[in-house]
Order: sequence, then C-alpha cells, then structure tokens
Amino acid sequence: MNLPEGVQYRTVGGERSLATRGPRVSDEPTDGEWRAWSPTRSKLGAMLDAGMETGLAGGETVLYLGAAAGTTASHVADFAGPTYAVEFAPRPVRELVAVARDRDRLFPLMKDARRPETYAHVVEPVDAIVQDVATRGQAAVALKNRQFLTDGGRLLLAVKARSEDVTRDPEAVFEAVTTELAEGYELLAQQRLDPRHEDHLAVVARPR
Repeated sequence: MNLPEGVQYRTVGGERSLATRGPRVSDEPTDGEWRAWSPTRSKLGAMLDAGMETGLAGGETVLYLGAAAGTTASHVADFAGPTYAVEFAPRPVRELVAVARDRDRLFPLMKDARRPETYAHVVEPVDAIVQDVATRGQAAVALKNRQFLTDGGRLLLAVKARSEDVTRDPEAVFEAVTTELAEGYELLAQQRLDPRHEDHLAVVARPR
C-alpha cells in the first residue's frame, strides 16, 4: 500500500493512526503538527487504512463532493493541492468555512453536487474526485461530475446503500450503483467498509 505524500502512520494520543500535518480541527488527538485521521470518521481514511490503491500521491487538485463540516476535506487539503469542497446544507457549510480559514488550499462551495453546472465556472480540472454524498442517485452524481476529471484521474467514491434505498439489500444496491457507474467509468477496485462504515462500498474508478 502506498500512502500519499503527507499522510503517515504515527502514534498520536497513545494510538497508532493515520495522520496529516495541519491545523487542528475539533477534538482530534495531535502530536505537534500532526493530527490523527480516524478511519471510523472518514470513508477516505478507511479506504487508505484498508490498503486500497487510491492513486493519490499527494499534491493533487481535488474536488470533494459532500464535504459536510470538513473533517475529511481538511485532511485532504493538508496533503493535496487545491481542494474544492462542495456541500449543500447551510449548517455544516458554516463549520466548513471555519475549517478553511486556516487552510489556504481548501475552498468551500455551498453548492449541490447534483448540479455541477452551478460551480463549473469555479472548479478547474482536477486529478481526483472524492465523493461522499448522502443522497439517492450517487452514480448519477459521479457521472455528472466526471467532466472535471483529467485523463487518468481518479474517482474515490463511498456508496451509501441506505441513502439509495433503505428497503433493499445493500449488495443489490451496490450492484445497481456500480452498473450505472460503469457507463462512464472503469472500475478499478471495490471494497466494503464494514464494520467501520456499515453498508458502505468504497469504489476506485477512472473515467472512460
């Protein structure tokens, strides 16, 4: 497994954990400039901790869809280049903006990831899309935002089965989502994130 430059395993708060170097957010354990990155609070952190090959090397330009209050987006901005963080809900956006004040590479956008035309004039071509949206139509969101990915770029997607259909078996949901996703992406890797994130499937893909 290759971690991106700027992401390390370190002993932080008495426990070995992924960590990035940057200003502290919330109550996370720190060790000097290093801050723990908990895989139980971050789907991307769980992907890295599980050894998935994400294609991230460090320094990439990133579009983060579903940034919420900025916990994972802040870690991404610690090791990546410009990070455009899209979040629709006003309350977490306020927290995201506060997190971004200490990070000159993190750019909050109060936008709907289902409508990329509303931020296409702001977002430059990106090397990676990190998607963690709690909505139906997660494959459609990834397909609509494919326009921003450079050739050879990566989609790092956390599929939330319960957001798609709470009544269906998660495996059936995952199959439906990945089948739709394959219309515009080559699927490189898939892995369940249980038990850290119940009924979630991590997908690594690149645009066709």
